[in-house]
Amino acid sequence: MTAVAVEKLLRDRLGLNDTLADEVANEARTTGQAVEDVLVRRGLVRRDEFYDLLAGELNVPFIDVSNYTIEPGLLALVPADLARRLRVLPLFNVAGTLTVALTNPTDINVLDELRQALNVEVSPVLADPQALQEAINAWYPARDATSEHRAARLEHAVREATDDEALTKDLDDARNLEELASEAPVVRLVNELIEKALAVRASDIHIEPDEDRMHVRIRVDGVLRENEQYPARLHPAVSSRVKILCGLDISEKRRPQDGRFNTRLGDRDVDARVSTFPTVFGENVVIRLLDKTAGPVAVRDLGMAETDAARFESLIARPHGIILVTGPTGSGKTTTLYSALGALNTVDRNIITLEDPVEYRLPLVRHCQINPRAGVTFASGLRAILRQDPDIIMVGEIRDSETAEIAFQAALTGHLVLSTLHTNDAASALTRLADMGVEPFLISSSVLAILAQRLVRRNCEKCGRPEPLPESVRTRLGAEPGEEFVRGPGCSSCSSTGYRGRVGIYELLTLSPDIRDLVMAGRSSEEIKSRALTEGMSTLRSDALDKARTGLTSAEEVLRVTPAD
Repeated sequence: MTAVAVEKLLRDRLGLNDTLADEVANEARTTGQAVEDVLVRRGLVRRDEFYDLLAGELNVPFIDVSNYTIEPGLLALVPADLARRLRVLPLFNVAGTLTVALTNPTDINVLDELRQALNVEVSPVLADPQALQEAINAWYPARDATSEHRAARLEHAVREATDDEALTKDLDDARNLEELASEAPVVRLVNELIEKALAVRASDIHIEPDEDRMHVRIRVDGVLRENEQYPARLHPAVSSRVKILCGLDISEKRRPQDGRFNTRLGDRDVDARVSTFPTVFGENVVIRLLDKTAGPVAVRDLGMAETDAARFESLIARPHGIILVTGPTGSGKTTTLYSALGALNTVDRNIITLEDPVEYRLPLVRHCQINPRAGVTFASGLRAILRQDPDIIMVGEIRDSETAEIAFQAALTGHLVLSTLHTNDAASALTRLADMGVEPFLISSSVLAILAQRLVRRNCEKCGRPEPLPESVRTRLGAEPGEEFVRGPGCSSCSSTGYRGRVGIYELLTLSPDIRDLVMAGRSSEEIKSRALTEGMSTLRSDALDKARTGLTSAEEVLRVTPAD
């Protein structure tokens, strides 16, 4: 650390008088000790408190590196000899910026050497020199560090923290499991799994037992990928820890269970939905993550074409009727609905939502979560909402004929209703409503529009470059000969996938008089779609292809996500 930083720290932050500050500084110089060692020995400050204060003085975070588990990919990115020579430890890589721990975050020479050697942006954090050296020694042993090495260390920590004989004898005993799941190594491991999944924008964590391994996979940008592997014996403790967080029964392993918990990691409030499922090797655990600090997206930022965005904004401004958003699970339907609510949320409107679960929170909006045990279902909750003098109602999903009937009654009595359905395209939603028992005249008179959507992965802005298409792909897309599409080979910014983030693709079907006539006549979804196309509707495939031609996504993503027209 610099002399100026030491001076300010001793006087301004620790509040030492001039005499005592000079004594500490002189003792450090004459004995060759670090200033913090002198302060701790004299009982003037705790070691962790000192580094928190120093970090504040240097305007960087302080990280306890003893609590971090480093991914093998980062250990491979920063060679052992470089890490030892510069005394740095890579912690995580987010958006192409590598965060490293070091003892002097203001050392420009070290930071510049790292940037040049690794060809990445570097963000420094402060670490305790003793803890940092121990961590470097642990993660960069004489032989190459691997995930096996990490797993062995974690397993050893779990065993050291518990009664090994009891653990070996009966891991299925609920009391032993509860004690084990509360031990620091297990708690830290589960916290790190969640924290690091959030750091790479993962939506789900899969904890999967196998015969001799516990696999941890994460879903990033809609695609599952392997994250870590651990010895199978760690799985009961990890799964029990997750169940304890949710208040689930850790002794019950024979039936599926569902739960949820909230946690705060740094400045992020996280809502986690947990599902357990019994398999032959143990309980499979899936954690769905929702970062509650992320607010709704503006309609114009969803990724709709300019004409569709303008039409959608005019539709949600209508005083009554139903607007449906369709697509499979995980296609961004709730995000779109909340974008609409954000645009409509003014003090002169009463907006009420009924969801399972509530995923965002907006000021002035009344959010309600269904609770079947308490008798609050979509149908019963919707009936109650109608007595709350609403202007706009958002129903998380129309799942059955009863909910559909009440939603249409609300639309006919002067309310704007926003909801979702699970159908493959926009036209199919109209026939799906008829299959649920909604009368054709209600559909034709109440539905304003259907918005079908999917999410495709965005090309990485760092490594994406135009490439000619393989002939087979070009033929399937109907692209012109020689036409090039952007594709990324992969880099550190996108975790070597070629993609970073996602963008929506849309198919907006508005009910024109001709389409209403087709609905009234009970015509098929194919006929309705054909008519909508003649009226200028853009399909999911055509919207995705337009985005691929502008470089937002790749041709392979278009084929992977969208059905052929």
